[in-house]
Amino acid sequence: MPSKPSNFHTESSSDQRNSQLEFPLHFIPVTLQGIPEIPQAQQAAYRRSGYQGTPVVLLHGFLGDSANWQGVMAEISQMVALDHCLDNSLDNGSTIDLIALDLLGFGASSKPPVAYTVAQEVAFLRAVLQQLGLESCVLVGHSFGGWVSAAYTIAYPDHVSALCLVAPAGIRDDSFCGRYNWMRPVLWQTPIVDALLWCLKPVAMLFRQTKTLELVCWARRELNRQPAARSFLVDRLRPEDAIDTVENHISVIVAPTLILAAQDDDTIPAWHCETYAQQISGAELMVIPEAGHGLPQNNPTAIAHSLIKLIHRLRSGFSSEPA
Repeated sequence: MPSKPSNFHTESSSDQRNSQLEFPLHFIPVTLQGIPEIPQAQQAAYRRSGYQGTPVVLLHGFLGDSANWQGVMAEISQMVALDHCLDNSLDNGSTIDLIALDLLGFGASSKPPVAYTVAQEVAFLRAVLQQLGLESCVLVGHSFGGWVSAAYTIAYPDHVSALCLVAPAGIRDDSFCGRYNWMRPVLWQTPIVDALLWCLKPVAMLFRQTKTLELVCWARRELNRQPAARSFLVDRLRPEDAIDTVENHISVIVAPTLILAAQDDDTIPAWHCETYAQQISGAELMVIPEAGHGLPQNNPTAIAHSLIKLIHRLRSGFSSEPA
């Protein structure tokens, strides 16, 4: 049986849910500009809290959706509410408008039958923000969402007031090629695969590989449910397929940038985060100790505190105090 790739469980939309405070989905139609392969209007699904104050847009990671941010949204909402009950020191009584988006091909957003690209996600994000009437925002992206966030900031520098990249993907790394070759049979669109996996259950039990088989079955379900993730796995298996990574363009980013890395991340190597920090002028790199790749789901308090400080510094004109 294949070895367990630990990044899958950290970004699953089905694994992590905030039990204390949930934010319902909202839907709007959007039309992507400059994407001829997707001419029709698409549905955008998002969660929102605040509705006024500094807009903060949250983008999930690979195999995730907006629900991955509910813990962070709950933490920030509670921090802002507590601050208002005390002395309003955060920002003289204003609030934070939190928006967590299901990217195109993920979650409850539309899933057009195309080969997905980062450019499509950038166009989708732009259409959503225009539809919501947001001229500028603090953009926060985790993993794949960090890749999209960086690409969006490069394309629309005047519409991002600050950028936070959380264990971001988007840096070309040829060592990734071949990492997911074991999944090729899982991606075959035939019921034979499902029947074979069912028949393997007693064998997995015999060799104590039940959890591994459950992972494979879960990955198949998620990849069939989220065609964007499936498309990226199918279409990005060779080094020459890395045509839209951002390492050669991030030096043009001028928005104040905070990069959050996980100390024990076994999905995104530390040098990816370091590349962002070195190439973006003035960027700050913060390492969250004893944390894995699933930072929004597993470390919501640390993420929330970092974002609150980033927003406060943005409102204060960015002093030299680190985030």
